[in-house]
Amino acid sequence: MVKVKQSKPVAELKKGDKIKVNGREFEVDASVVLIEHDKETKEMALEIFDEGKDEDFQLRYFTNNVENSFEFYELKGDFIYSKVRDELESVEW
Repeated sequence: MVKVKQSKPVAELKKGDKIKVNGREFEVDASVVLIEHDKETKEMALEIFDEGKDEDFQLRYFTNNVENSFEFYELKGDFIYSKVRDELESVEW
């Protein structure tokens, strides 16, 4: 289970906010809806980047089960994301 430390609801994160994944700091670029399953369930992605390393990632989750659904993906090419194989241990903002 991923340890989550929130300073505000994930839905309130916006461009420029800082987020840490497994202790590594990223900056939020956008929050996007990937799939709207029904009125209460959306699959979301926080598009985040590490400016120092010029790397882009997505932190994906479901709105009806935020803390138990986080998955971490890395941008590998134009619109191609690959799930990061390292264990997702902590997320904080």
